[in-house]
Amino acid sequence: MNLLKQNIMETTQINLEEHFQNKIDSEIRIEPKDWMPDAYRKTLIRQISQHAHSEIVGMLPEANWITRAPTLNRKKILLAKVQDEAGHGLYLYCAAETLGVTRDETINDLHSGKAKYSSIFNYPTLTWADMGAIGWLVDGAAILNQVPLCRASYGPYARAMVRICKEESFHQRQGYELMMKLAQGSPEQKAMAQDAFNRWWWPTLMMFGPKDAESGNTELSMKWRIKRFTNDELRQRFVDVSIPQAEYLGLTIPDPDLKFNEETGHYEFGEIDWDEFWKVVKGNGACNKERVETRKKAFDDGAWVREAATAYHEKRKLREEDNRKTV
Repeated sequence: MNLLKQNIMETTQINLEEHFQNKIDSEIRIEPKDWMPDAYRKTLIRQISQHAHSEIVGMLPEANWITRAPTLNRKKILLAKVQDEAGHGLYLYCAAETLGVTRDETINDLHSGKAKYSSIFNYPTLTWADMGAIGWLVDGAAILNQVPLCRASYGPYARAMVRICKEESFHQRQGYELMMKLAQGSPEQKAMAQDAFNRWWWPTLMMFGPKDAESGNTELSMKWRIKRFTNDELRQRFVDVSIPQAEYLGLTIPDPDLKFNEETGHYEFGEIDWDEFWKVVKGNGACNKERVETRKKAFDDGAWVREAATAYHEKRKLREEDNRKTV
């Protein structure tokens, strides 16, 4: 009987997995109450929470310049952008919660170092031109990576990405416009733009993740259509799009090995410093410790707000119960 029961369970599992994959292959969205393999759920929790952490931690390099923006208009733009990033993090934490993980669990994973966030945010913002470089390059890379996520197989994730991508497009445009102003400005301003470009170009290429051959998550993510393109495909697309933009600005690409291949129609670029990439991913970048400590402090400092909101919720619930009894 035990063997028969085991065989029935195994057959049921296989049927469920086949039905699940058929839905994926037919471009039918997976919703929170649908059956899904544990590995699919874990992959989504990892990716969505990491994405949420990246939005929240990504506020820090730019918030550093809000009080030092050169004009009121630039300050308003930067404030709006940082506010958008906070909203993106909220949407994504909510999407992760539909998979059965709590907000506290995801945030604790960030604070403990168990969860990662995008490597790009562990670099310092040294000049005002970095605000332009981040908007143009980093948000431009994010758009290339995130637009396909609007067609991700998991419904809540895909729907959250629609609004996020619209706002990221604004971020990219304002960044490029800022770089254009600097590139067309005084010699000192153009030099500042070139310096920012030099420092952010290679970290942005690393932002797409490890080479496909070294990415342990790509194969299943592609099979389940969480991802639509590999890391290397997105990286190549970013280079092909960004080089003409840099040339229009009159900036020099910081890559002596860069060349255009007439046969493939793509730019060939130099070798990425993968030692630096893995160093940053493992928590040893210029700003890793500072970023996590800042987030932990913000979380601790905000404890009274969460406690007050919880107390208000409980008080309101008691009042509603009393009103129902009175009626």
